[in-house]
Amino acid sequence: MKKIVSLALTLALLLAMTACGGSPAPSPAPAPEPESGGPESPASREDAEPEAETTTILIAAAASLEYSLRDELIPMFREQHPEIVVEGTYDSSGKLQTQIQEGLDADLFFSAAQKQMNALKDQGLVDADSVADLLENKLVVITPADSPFKSLMDFPKAERVALGDPESVPVGQYAKEALENLGLWDSIQAKASFGTNVTEVLNWVAEGSADLGVVYATDAATTDKVVVLAEAPKEALASPVIYPAGIVASSTKKEAARLFLEFLQSDEAMAVFEKYGFAAA
Repeated sequence: MKKIVSLALTLALLLAMTACGGSPAPSPAPAPEPESGGPESPASREDAEPEAETTTILIAAAASLEYSLRDELIPMFREQHPEIVVEGTYDSSGKLQTQIQEGLDADLFFSAAQKQMNALKDQGLVDADSVADLLENKLVVITPADSPFKSLMDFPKAERVALGDPESVPVGQYAKEALENLGLWDSIQAKASFGTNVTEVLNWVAEGSADLGVVYATDAATTDKVVVLAEAPKEALASPVIYPAGIVASSTKKEAARLFLEFLQSDEAMAVFEKYGFAAA
């Protein structure tokens, strides 16, 4: 009897211990390893440089400046000032003057003549204290490369003459002045075709649509399809062909415009202009 009681007590004790202890606690799972390509640490985010903001400005420039500005000077400036993007619109100075008067969102005006710049200054549309006379060009008479014409005085013999429109195109205004002073205007006026800018005049002569034309020396140098017969005599013009540049009064990006204008006055910029046939004013 005692053995039965002792066995019962032992069994009860074992059951009680099992109930109190429960199942063993699971071992903790290993911590996940960080995945590559995950979020950067605060330190790495601080080291990364924010992308610089850019300012875009527009220069309204005479057609004869397009190659030097577009192909060389604007890229040179961007290397020095990556935060400034310069865009260009190119046409006759008279057309650009009208566009600025009508609200063109330009920041700089680079004219092929002082007449258009002075008009905008007088109207308060260009900051007068920003204007600088930068370049000088020459007026030349051209003919197609295979032409029989040999001199300036062949104008009366020509059947077709190409000139810029004297009403709005500076090269046409200079041409009319020079031809009047040389006593040739009356003999060619009726057979003249008037282009909207100097590039159009050059192309007419280059393709043989005109026997003679008057353009800037810098434009004549851009093609081997024309030859220069003569440079306009100094006495034929009352004043030299000067290219002024200035900041448009309505510009909202005047600091960027000022930096580009200063660059255009630098020695390195002038070296590029001279390569294209311009001279310092």
